[in-house]
Amino acid sequence: MKPYDVIGSGTRTKSLDAVLMLEKKKRGKKQTVLVIGSGGREHAIGWKLARSLQVGKLYFAPGNPGTGEIGENVPIKADDIEGLVAFAKTKNIDITVVGTEASLVAGIVDRFAKDGFRIFGPNKQAARLETSKAWAVEFMARHGVPHPISEIFDHPGEALAYAEKLGGRCVVKADGLCQGKGVFVCNWQEEARRAVTMLMVDKLFGSAGDRVVIQEKLEGKEVSVMAFCDGSRAVPLVAVQDYKRAYDGDHGPNTGSMGSAAPAKHVGPTLLKKIHRLLTLAVKGMGDEGAAYRGILYAGLMIVDGKPYILEFNCRFGDPETQVQLPLLETDLLPILEACIDGRLTAEMVRWKKASAVCVVLASEGYPGIYKTGEIVRGLRQPAGNHGFMVFHAGTSRFGTVVQSAGGRVLGVTATAPTARAARKKAYAAIGNPLSFEGMQYRKDIGK
Repeated sequence: MKPYDVIGSGTRTKSLDAVLMLEKKKRGKKQTVLVIGSGGREHAIGWKLARSLQVGKLYFAPGNPGTGEIGENVPIKADDIEGLVAFAKTKNIDITVVGTEASLVAGIVDRFAKDGFRIFGPNKQAARLETSKAWAVEFMARHGVPHPISEIFDHPGEALAYAEKLGGRCVVKADGLCQGKGVFVCNWQEEARRAVTMLMVDKLFGSAGDRVVIQEKLEGKEVSVMAFCDGSRAVPLVAVQDYKRAYDGDHGPNTGSMGSAAPAKHVGPTLLKKIHRLLTLAVKGMGDEGAAYRGILYAGLMIVDGKPYILEFNCRFGDPETQVQLPLLETDLLPILEACIDGRLTAEMVRWKKASAVCVVLASEGYPGIYKTGEIVRGLRQPAGNHGFMVFHAGTSRFGTVVQSAGGRVLGVTATAPTARAARKKAYAAIGNPLSFEGMQYRKDIGK
């Protein structure tokens, strides 16, 4: 059985559990690990860590029904920093992995480090690359990182005038965090006017839209590339094709993402080297500014005539990119995280399987707009013979033995196989057979 073969809600098969437990007993003392967050990304991180022979007790704060089957959920919110510190002291946590940006914004890395706890993620100063798109644009300009022509505005009138100057063909972004929904790709003036008005006047995302960034609209291939970083080095993860639009054929509104596929077909070794240089340039720039970057650096890029431009940065694992990356990671995740914290990362620590992975997001009806929750999720428990796919919980809750939808993106179905076509076929075969919930919507062209 391959190490990524699981069934239903992410539970390991009994035979794999037995093998892992036996090996862990042979190895002696194990690390106690805390993963912070409650979505599909954190489920995938925990799923990979649970397969490490160096991991003993695994906690999630606050976790979800899926993480509760591979570790222990604790009812502490991701931004309750003092509560998390107290828990880490009580349970003698060896290493903490930050999954969600909410914790980074709250300064969790600085607070944990102050009390001597080892934690994977950038500190609050370094996390400005994600928490402020305006700051990130200015940073890229200072350090010569290729990015779209960008202007920053604090007043809606000036923003509208600039968008009109571009003929409405632009990208309007809220400066602050909006859970991946504060970006509007516009093709004409009315779209741009609506985007600026929603962000700066109607305050659709509150104070996050007090300032906006307006960028030229680049035409090319979009791709997501992340890197493990140790303060001076960046080692890239396998490149991912992300599917942001709600409907097939890349139509409809932007979402947090409706799926992902890896490795991205249009990112070959030469292009990946170019992207790697940009990520290394960013890490060096952060170090030069006194904010050593340790953790995951996520770059959303546009490839124009073979040249990569960075559209924006995130400072943590992607969602649902992580759901296709970690199943393809051949090496143990924990030593990589520790090497990033200690500043001793090497490229040899990160090896990938020669395989493909596809993740299809199952969303609530109406997402990314108004959607219903509380729908019963059926089919999480699959017959023992159905291996080769995983179901990562993104927005679910448990009431007794019943799992219900509790968010816009509910589940991520990930399949791995030797080829992209086989992975795609396997992922879609798992949906609706009998995995389903009332009003379930999903794209049918992920990985195509």
